[in-house]
Amino acid sequence: MNKFLIVLSQTYLNRLKSKAFIITTVITLLMIFLITNLSTIIDNFDSSEADRVGVIDTGSYYTQLENQMKMMESDIVLEKFDGSEEKAEQAIDEGDLDSYLILKENENSEPTALYKAETVAEQVTPQVLESALQQLKSTIAAEKAGVTQQQLSEIDQPVQFQKVALEKGAKTEDELNQARVFVYVLLFVIYFSVIFYGNMVAVEVATEKSSRVMEILISSVSPVKQMFGKILGIALLGLTQYAIIIASGYLFMQMQEDDLAEAGFLSFLNFSNLSASLIVYAIVFFILGYLLYATILAMVGSLVSRAEEVQQMIMPVQFLIIIAFFIAMFGLSTPSSTFVTISSFIPFFTPVVMFLRVGMLSIPFWEVAVSLALLIGSIVFFAIIGAKVYRGGVLMYGKSSSLKDIGKALKLSRRE
Repeated sequence: MNKFLIVLSQTYLNRLKSKAFIITTVITLLMIFLITNLSTIIDNFDSSEADRVGVIDTGSYYTQLENQMKMMESDIVLEKFDGSEEKAEQAIDEGDLDSYLILKENENSEPTALYKAETVAEQVTPQVLESALQQLKSTIAAEKAGVTQQQLSEIDQPVQFQKVALEKGAKTEDELNQARVFVYVLLFVIYFSVIFYGNMVAVEVATEKSSRVMEILISSVSPVKQMFGKILGIALLGLTQYAIIIASGYLFMQMQEDDLAEAGFLSFLNFSNLSASLIVYAIVFFILGYLLYATILAMVGSLVSRAEEVQQMIMPVQFLIIIAFFIAMFGLSTPSSTFVTISSFIPFFTPVVMFLRVGMLSIPFWEVAVSLALLIGSIVFFAIIGAKVYRGGVLMYGKSSSLKDIGKALKLSRRE
Protein backbone atom coordinates (compact mmCIF):
# COMPACT_ATOMS: atom_id res chain seq x y z
CA MET A 1 0.00 0.00 0.00
CA ASN A 2 2.88 2.35 0.82
CA LYS A 3 4.38 1.86 -2.66
CA PHE A 4 0.99 2.52 -4.25
CA LEU A 5 0.68 5.83 -2.34
CA ILE A 6 4.18 6.80 -3.41
CA VAL A 7 3.31 6.28 -7.10
CA LEU A 8 0.00 8.12 -6.64
CA SER A 9 1.49 11.13 -4.83
CA GLN A 10 4.47 11.35 -7.17
CA THR A 11 2.21 11.35 -10.23
CA TYR A 12 -0.11 13.93 -8.67
CA LEU A 13 2.60 16.33 -7.49
CA ASN A 14 4.66 16.14 -10.68
CA ARG A 15 1.63 16.98 -12.82
CA LEU A 16 0.38 19.61 -10.36
CA LYS A 17 3.65 21.55 -10.69
CA SER A 18 3.88 21.10 -14.46
CA LYS A 19 3.64 24.08 -16.80
CA ALA A 20 0.85 22.39 -18.79
CA PHE A 21 -1.39 22.13 -15.71
CA ILE A 22 -0.74 25.73 -14.64
CA ILE A 23 -1.26 27.16 -18.13
CA THR A 24 -4.48 25.22 -18.84
CA THR A 25 -5.89 26.17 -15.42
CA VAL A 26 -5.08 29.87 -15.91
CA ILE A 27 -6.54 29.88 -19.43
CA THR A 28 -9.72 28.16 -18.20
CA LEU A 29 -10.10 30.67 -15.36
CA LEU A 30 -9.68 33.54 -17.81
CA MET A 31 -12.39 32.05 -20.04
CA ILE A 32 -14.76 31.71 -17.07
CA PHE A 33 -14.01 35.28 -16.02
CA LEU A 34 -14.77 36.51 -19.54
CA ILE A 35 -18.03 34.53 -19.71
CA THR A 36 -19.30 35.67 -16.31
CA ASN A 37 -18.34 39.28 -17.03
CA LEU A 38 -19.19 39.31 -20.73
CA SER A 39 -22.04 41.82 -20.52
CA THR A 40 -19.96 44.20 -18.38
CA ILE A 41 -16.98 43.93 -20.73
CA ILE A 42 -19.15 44.57 -23.79
CA ASP A 43 -20.72 47.61 -22.11
CA ASN A 44 -17.29 49.02 -21.26
CA PHE A 45 -15.96 48.61 -24.78
CA ASP A 46 -19.18 49.58 -26.52
CA SER A 47 -19.26 53.14 -25.24
CA SER A 48 -20.50 54.59 -28.52
CA GLU A 49 -23.78 56.49 -28.72
CA ALA A 50 -26.97 54.95 -30.09
CA ASP A 51 -27.24 54.71 -33.86
CA ARG A 52 -28.71 57.80 -35.50
CA VAL A 53 -30.88 57.00 -38.49
CA GLY A 54 -32.11 59.72 -40.80
CA VAL A 55 -35.57 59.00 -42.24
CA ILE A 56 -36.52 60.36 -45.65
CA ASP A 57 -40.30 59.92 -45.61
CA THR A 58 -42.25 60.19 -48.84
CA GLY A 59 -45.26 58.24 -47.63
CA SER A 60 -46.23 59.90 -44.30
CA TYR A 61 -45.17 56.97 -42.14
CA TYR A 62 -42.50 58.64 -40.01
CA THR A 63 -44.73 59.41 -37.00
CA GLN A 64 -46.15 55.87 -36.93
CA LEU A 65 -42.66 54.35 -37.25
CA GLU A 66 -41.38 56.56 -34.43
CA ASN A 67 -44.26 55.50 -32.16
CA GLN A 68 -43.62 51.85 -32.99
CA MET A 69 -39.93 52.22 -32.11
CA LYS A 70 -40.91 53.75 -28.76
CA MET A 71 -43.23 50.81 -28.07
CA MET A 72 -40.34 48.46 -28.79
CA GLU A 73 -38.17 50.47 -26.36
CA SER A 74 -35.40 50.66 -28.94
CA ASP A 75 -32.42 52.93 -28.28
CA ILE A 76 -32.06 53.76 -31.99
CA VAL A 77 -32.48 57.50 -32.58
CA LEU A 78 -34.71 58.41 -35.55
CA GLU A 79 -34.30 61.83 -37.13
CA LYS A 80 -36.63 63.07 -39.84
CA PHE A 81 -34.46 64.15 -42.74
CA ASP A 82 -35.96 66.61 -45.21
CA GLY A 83 -33.00 66.76 -47.57
CA SER A 84 -32.08 64.61 -50.56
CA GLU A 85 -30.23 61.33 -50.56
CA GLU A 86 -27.04 63.15 -51.53
CA LYS A 87 -27.31 65.33 -48.42
CA ALA A 88 -28.05 62.25 -46.29
CA GLU A 89 -24.89 60.57 -47.60
CA GLN A 90 -22.96 63.77 -46.88
CA ALA A 91 -24.34 63.75 -43.32
CA ILE A 92 -23.04 60.18 -42.91
CA ASP A 93 -19.61 61.22 -44.20
CA GLU A 94 -19.54 64.12 -41.72
CA GLY A 95 -20.58 61.87 -38.83
CA ASP A 96 -23.98 63.52 -38.27
CA LEU A 97 -25.83 60.28 -39.19
CA ASP A 98 -24.91 56.60 -39.03
CA SER A 99 -27.37 55.54 -41.74
CA TYR A 100 -30.57 56.64 -43.42
CA LEU A 101 -33.91 55.06 -44.31
CA ILE A 102 -36.11 55.91 -47.26
CA LEU A 103 -39.79 55.31 -46.53
CA LYS A 104 -42.20 55.00 -49.44
CA GLU A 105 -45.74 53.80 -50.08
CA ASN A 106 -46.40 51.01 -52.58
CA GLU A 107 -49.43 50.47 -54.79
CA ASN A 108 -51.25 48.71 -51.92
CA SER A 109 -50.80 51.74 -49.67
CA GLU A 110 -48.34 49.85 -47.50
CA PRO A 111 -44.92 51.04 -46.32
CA THR A 112 -41.72 49.95 -48.04
CA ALA A 113 -38.22 50.88 -46.99
CA LEU A 114 -34.69 51.19 -48.35
CA TYR A 115 -31.90 51.20 -45.77
CA LYS A 116 -28.47 52.63 -46.62
CA ALA A 117 -25.32 52.76 -44.53
CA GLU A 118 -21.54 52.71 -44.98
CA THR A 119 -21.67 48.94 -44.45
CA VAL A 120 -24.52 46.48 -43.92
CA ALA A 121 -22.36 44.08 -41.88
CA GLU A 122 -23.99 45.50 -38.72
CA GLN A 123 -27.28 43.59 -38.39
CA VAL A 124 -28.89 44.97 -35.23
CA THR A 125 -30.16 48.35 -36.47
CA PRO A 126 -31.64 47.15 -39.79
CA GLN A 127 -33.27 44.17 -38.07
CA VAL A 128 -34.93 46.41 -35.47
CA LEU A 129 -36.15 48.81 -38.19
CA GLU A 130 -37.46 45.91 -40.28
CA SER A 131 -39.30 44.47 -37.28
CA ALA A 132 -40.88 47.86 -36.49
CA LEU A 133 -42.00 48.30 -40.11
CA GLN A 134 -43.44 44.77 -40.14
CA GLN A 135 -45.55 45.62 -37.10
CA LEU A 136 -46.60 48.87 -38.76
CA LYS A 137 -47.60 47.06 -41.94
CA SER A 138 -49.65 44.51 -39.94
CA THR A 139 -51.46 47.34 -38.17
CA ILE A 140 -52.28 49.10 -41.44
CA ALA A 141 -53.47 45.85 -43.07
CA ALA A 142 -55.66 45.12 -40.03
CA GLU A 143 -57.26 48.57 -40.18
CA LYS A 144 -58.05 48.05 -43.87
CA ALA A 145 -59.71 44.74 -43.04
CA GLY A 146 -61.76 46.32 -40.26
CA VAL A 147 -59.86 44.51 -37.50
CA THR A 148 -59.47 46.49 -34.31
CA GLN A 149 -56.20 46.82 -32.45
CA GLN A 150 -57.55 44.66 -29.64
CA GLN A 151 -58.57 41.94 -32.10
CA LEU A 152 -55.15 42.10 -33.75
CA SER A 153 -53.51 41.74 -30.34
CA GLU A 154 -55.64 38.67 -29.63
CA ILE A 155 -54.70 37.17 -33.00
CA ASP A 156 -51.01 37.64 -32.22
CA GLN A 157 -51.28 35.96 -28.83
CA PRO A 158 -49.39 32.64 -28.81
CA VAL A 159 -51.45 29.47 -28.41
CA GLN A 160 -51.53 27.95 -24.94
CA PHE A 161 -49.86 24.58 -25.19
CA GLN A 162 -49.00 22.44 -22.17
CA LYS A 163 -47.36 19.04 -21.96
CA VAL A 164 -48.45 16.57 -19.29
CA ALA A 165 -46.72 13.24 -18.73
CA LEU A 166 -49.04 10.31 -17.98
CA GLU A 167 -46.29 7.98 -16.80
CA LYS A 168 -46.13 7.66 -13.03
CA GLY A 169 -43.14 9.53 -11.63
CA ALA A 170 -42.37 11.25 -14.94
CA LYS A 171 -40.57 14.58 -14.77
CA THR A 172 -42.46 17.85 -15.20
CA GLU A 173 -41.60 20.32 -17.97
CA ASP A 174 -39.58 22.53 -15.60
CA GLU A 175 -37.70 19.53 -14.22
CA LEU A 176 -36.96 18.32 -17.75
CA ASN A 177 -35.65 21.73 -18.83
CA GLN A 178 -33.29 21.92 -15.86
CA ALA A 179 -32.28 18.28 -16.23
CA ARG A 180 -31.59 18.82 -19.95
CA VAL A 181 -29.20 21.70 -19.21
CA PHE A 182 -27.55 19.77 -16.36
CA VAL A 183 -27.13 16.66 -18.52
CA TYR A 184 -25.82 18.76 -21.43
CA VAL A 185 -23.17 20.37 -19.21
CA LEU A 186 -22.16 17.06 -17.62
CA LEU A 187 -21.88 15.35 -21.01
CA PHE A 188 -19.24 17.88 -22.01
CA VAL A 189 -17.49 17.54 -18.65
CA ILE A 190 -17.33 13.73 -18.92
CA TYR A 191 -16.28 13.88 -22.58
CA PHE A 192 -13.46 16.39 -22.10
CA SER A 193 -12.33 14.78 -18.84
CA VAL A 194 -11.90 11.39 -20.49
CA ILE A 195 -10.18 12.92 -23.52
CA PHE A 196 -7.88 15.26 -21.57
CA TYR A 197 -7.08 13.37 -18.38
CA GLY A 198 -7.21 9.95 -20.01
CA ASN A 199 -4.67 11.09 -22.58
CA MET A 200 -2.57 12.46 -19.73
CA VAL A 201 -2.43 8.97 -18.19
CA ALA A 202 -1.20 7.47 -21.48
CA VAL A 203 1.40 10.22 -21.93
CA GLU A 204 2.56 9.81 -18.31
CA VAL A 205 3.22 6.09 -18.84
CA ALA A 206 4.92 6.62 -22.21
CA THR A 207 7.13 9.41 -20.84
CA GLU A 208 8.42 7.28 -17.96
CA LYS A 209 8.95 4.38 -20.28
CA SER A 210 11.03 6.49 -22.69
CA SER A 211 13.29 7.50 -19.79
CA ARG A 212 13.90 3.82 -18.88
CA VAL A 213 12.73 4.54 -15.33
CA MET A 214 9.95 2.02 -15.89
CA GLU A 215 12.34 -0.92 -15.90
CA ILE A 216 13.31 -0.10 -12.31
CA LEU A 217 9.78 0.65 -11.16
CA ILE A 218 8.26 -2.50 -12.62
CA SER A 219 10.61 -4.67 -10.56
CA SER A 220 9.79 -2.95 -7.26
CA VAL A 221 6.09 -2.07 -7.67
CA SER A 222 3.44 -4.45 -8.98
CA PRO A 223 1.85 -3.50 -12.33
CA VAL A 224 -1.60 -3.09 -10.78
CA LYS A 225 -0.33 -0.70 -8.08
CA GLN A 226 1.74 1.23 -10.55
CA MET A 227 -1.00 1.53 -13.15
CA PHE A 228 -3.76 2.51 -10.75
CA GLY A 229 -1.38 4.79 -8.86
CA LYS A 230 -0.99 6.79 -12.06
CA ILE A 231 -4.69 6.60 -12.92
CA LEU A 232 -5.80 7.83 -9.49
CA GLY A 233 -3.00 10.39 -9.34
CA ILE A 234 -4.23 11.97 -12.57
CA ALA A 235 -7.81 11.69 -11.25
CA LEU A 236 -6.86 13.69 -8.14
CA LEU A 237 -5.19 16.22 -10.42
CA GLY A 238 -8.43 16.56 -12.39
CA LEU A 239 -10.49 16.96 -9.22
CA THR A 240 -8.06 19.63 -8.02
CA GLN A 241 -8.41 21.51 -11.29
CA TYR A 242 -12.20 21.24 -11.24
CA ALA A 243 -12.29 22.45 -7.60
CA ILE A 244 -10.23 25.50 -8.56
CA ILE A 245 -12.45 26.20 -11.56
CA ILE A 246 -15.75 25.76 -9.68
CA ALA A 247 -14.61 27.88 -6.72
CA SER A 248 -13.32 30.62 -9.02
CA GLY A 249 -16.48 30.53 -11.12
CA TYR A 250 -18.60 30.89 -7.99
CA LEU A 251 -16.54 33.87 -6.85
CA PHE A 252 -16.78 35.51 -10.27
CA MET A 253 -20.57 35.09 -10.21
CA GLN A 254 -20.75 36.54 -6.69
CA MET A 255 -18.94 39.63 -7.97
CA GLN A 256 -21.78 40.32 -10.39
CA GLU A 257 -24.76 42.48 -9.56
CA ASP A 258 -27.94 40.56 -8.77
CA ASP A 259 -29.74 41.68 -11.93
CA LEU A 260 -26.80 40.63 -14.11
CA ALA A 261 -26.33 37.28 -12.37
CA GLU A 262 -29.98 36.37 -12.96
CA ALA A 263 -30.01 37.32 -16.62
CA GLY A 264 -28.24 36.53 -19.85
CA PHE A 265 -25.80 33.64 -20.13
CA LEU A 266 -26.00 32.72 -16.42
CA SER A 267 -29.80 32.55 -16.29
CA PHE A 268 -29.90 28.91 -17.42
CA LEU A 269 -27.70 27.77 -14.52
CA ASN A 270 -30.70 27.23 -12.27
CA PHE A 271 -30.78 23.67 -10.95
CA SER A 272 -33.22 24.16 -8.07
CA ASN A 273 -35.49 21.31 -9.24
CA LEU A 274 -32.73 18.74 -9.68
CA SER A 275 -33.04 15.63 -7.57
CA ALA A 276 -30.23 14.49 -5.29
CA SER A 277 -30.25 11.10 -7.03
CA LEU A 278 -29.38 12.71 -10.38
CA ILE A 279 -26.37 14.45 -8.83
CA VAL A 280 -25.26 11.14 -7.29
CA TYR A 281 -25.63 9.41 -10.67
CA ALA A 282 -23.58 12.19 -12.29
CA ILE A 283 -20.73 11.58 -9.84
CA VAL A 284 -20.93 7.77 -10.19
CA PHE A 285 -20.98 7.75 -13.99
CA PHE A 286 -18.25 10.39 -14.13
CA ILE A 287 -15.91 8.34 -11.89
CA LEU A 288 -16.65 5.00 -13.56
CA GLY A 289 -16.35 6.48 -17.05
CA TYR A 290 -12.96 7.93 -16.21
CA LEU A 291 -11.73 4.66 -14.66
CA LEU A 292 -12.81 2.64 -17.70
CA TYR A 293 -11.13 4.82 -20.29
CA ALA A 294 -8.10 5.70 -18.14
CA THR A 295 -7.42 1.98 -17.56
CA ILE A 296 -7.55 1.26 -21.29
CA LEU A 297 -5.42 4.31 -22.12
CA ALA A 298 -2.81 3.40 -19.49
CA MET A 299 -2.62 -0.05 -21.08
CA VAL A 300 -2.24 1.47 -24.55
CA GLY A 301 0.33 4.00 -23.30
CA SER A 302 2.54 1.17 -22.06
CA LEU A 303 2.86 -0.16 -25.61
CA VAL A 304 4.64 2.89 -27.05
CA SER A 305 8.26 3.82 -26.49
CA ARG A 306 7.96 7.58 -27.02
CA ALA A 307 5.37 10.14 -25.96
CA GLU A 308 5.14 11.32 -29.60
CA GLU A 309 3.60 7.97 -30.58
CA VAL A 310 0.82 8.09 -27.99
CA GLN A 311 -1.70 10.02 -30.08
CA GLN A 312 -1.65 7.50 -32.91
CA MET A 313 -2.15 4.56 -30.57
CA ILE A 314 -4.97 6.03 -28.49
CA MET A 315 -6.99 7.20 -31.50
CA PRO A 316 -9.24 4.05 -31.57
CA VAL A 317 -10.03 4.54 -27.88
CA GLN A 318 -10.82 8.21 -28.47
CA PHE A 319 -13.23 7.25 -31.22
CA LEU A 320 -15.27 5.27 -28.69
CA ILE A 321 -15.87 8.27 -26.42
CA ILE A 322 -16.53 10.49 -29.46
CA ILE A 323 -19.19 8.03 -30.69
CA ALA A 324 -20.71 7.94 -27.19
CA PHE A 325 -20.82 11.73 -27.13
CA PHE A 326 -22.63 11.96 -30.48
CA ILE A 327 -25.13 9.28 -29.41
CA ALA A 328 -25.83 11.36 -26.29
CA MET A 329 -26.29 14.52 -28.38
CA PHE A 330 -28.81 12.65 -30.53
CA GLY A 331 -30.49 11.29 -27.40
CA LEU A 332 -31.10 14.75 -25.92
CA SER A 333 -34.06 15.13 -28.29
CA THR A 334 -35.08 11.46 -28.40
CA PRO A 335 -33.96 9.88 -25.11
CA SER A 336 -36.51 7.05 -25.29
CA SER A 337 -35.49 5.76 -28.74
CA THR A 338 -34.52 2.09 -29.05
CA PHE A 339 -31.07 2.98 -30.40
CA VAL A 340 -30.27 5.15 -27.36
CA THR A 341 -31.66 2.50 -24.99
CA ILE A 342 -29.51 -0.28 -26.44
CA SER A 343 -26.43 1.97 -26.56
CA SER A 344 -26.80 2.79 -22.86
CA PHE A 345 -26.00 -0.85 -21.95
CA ILE A 346 -22.76 -0.92 -23.95
CA PRO A 347 -20.03 -0.25 -21.34
CA PHE A 348 -18.04 2.11 -23.58
CA PHE A 349 -21.14 4.30 -24.02
CA THR A 350 -22.78 3.78 -20.62
CA PRO A 351 -21.15 6.69 -18.73
CA VAL A 352 -22.70 9.31 -21.01
CA VAL A 353 -25.70 7.59 -22.63
CA MET A 354 -27.15 5.94 -19.52
CA PHE A 355 -26.60 9.14 -17.57
CA LEU A 356 -28.54 10.94 -20.30
CA ARG A 357 -31.45 8.51 -19.92
CA VAL A 358 -31.38 8.77 -16.12
CA GLY A 359 -31.51 12.55 -16.36
CA MET A 360 -34.24 12.79 -19.01
CA LEU A 361 -36.46 9.79 -18.25
CA SER A 362 -37.89 7.89 -15.31
CA ILE A 363 -36.38 4.50 -16.01
CA PRO A 364 -36.53 1.40 -13.77
CA PHE A 365 -33.66 1.05 -11.33
CA TRP A 366 -32.86 -2.43 -12.64
CA GLU A 367 -31.79 -0.90 -15.97
CA VAL A 368 -29.36 1.41 -14.19
CA ALA A 369 -28.14 -1.46 -12.02
CA VAL A 370 -27.51 -3.71 -15.04
CA SER A 371 -25.62 -0.96 -16.88
CA LEU A 372 -23.51 -0.22 -13.79
CA ALA A 373 -22.77 -3.93 -13.31
CA LEU A 374 -21.64 -4.24 -16.93
CA LEU A 375 -19.57 -1.06 -16.61
CA ILE A 376 -17.88 -2.15 -13.37
CA GLY A 377 -17.31 -5.63 -14.81
CA SER A 378 -15.64 -4.05 -17.86
CA ILE A 379 -13.41 -1.95 -15.61
CA VAL A 380 -12.34 -5.06 -13.67
CA PHE A 381 -11.76 -6.98 -16.91
CA PHE A 382 -9.63 -4.25 -18.46
CA ALA A 383 -7.81 -3.76 -15.14
CA ILE A 384 -6.78 -7.44 -15.11
CA ILE A 385 -5.86 -7.52 -18.80
CA GLY A 386 -4.38 -4.04 -18.57
CA ALA A 387 -2.10 -4.99 -15.69
CA LYS A 388 -0.71 -7.90 -17.70
CA VAL A 389 -0.29 -5.80 -20.84
CA TYR A 390 1.18 -3.03 -18.72
CA ARG A 391 3.80 -5.35 -17.24
CA GLY A 392 4.81 -6.67 -20.63
CA GLY A 393 4.29 -3.44 -22.54
CA VAL A 394 6.65 -1.35 -20.45
CA LEU A 395 9.43 -3.78 -21.37
CA MET A 396 8.73 -3.40 -25.11
CA TYR A 397 10.89 -0.91 -26.99
CA GLY A 398 10.91 0.13 -30.60
CA LYS A 399 8.13 1.63 -32.69
CA SER A 400 4.63 0.42 -31.90
CA SER A 401 2.23 0.84 -34.80
CA SER A 402 -1.00 -0.91 -33.81
CA LEU A 403 -3.01 -2.45 -31.00
CA LYS A 404 -1.84 -5.88 -32.20
CA ASP A 405 1.16 -5.32 -29.95
CA ILE A 406 -1.11 -6.15 -27.02
CA GLY A 407 -0.51 -9.82 -27.82
CA LYS A 408 3.25 -9.32 -27.69
CA ALA A 409 2.93 -7.54 -24.35
CA LEU A 410 0.86 -10.39 -22.91
CA LYS A 411 3.52 -12.92 -23.98
CA LEU A 412 6.24 -10.82 -22.34
CA SER A 413 4.24 -10.56 -19.11
CA ARG A 414 3.95 -14.34 -18.87
CA ARG A 415 7.72 -14.68 -19.13
CA GLU A 416 8.31 -12.34 -16.20
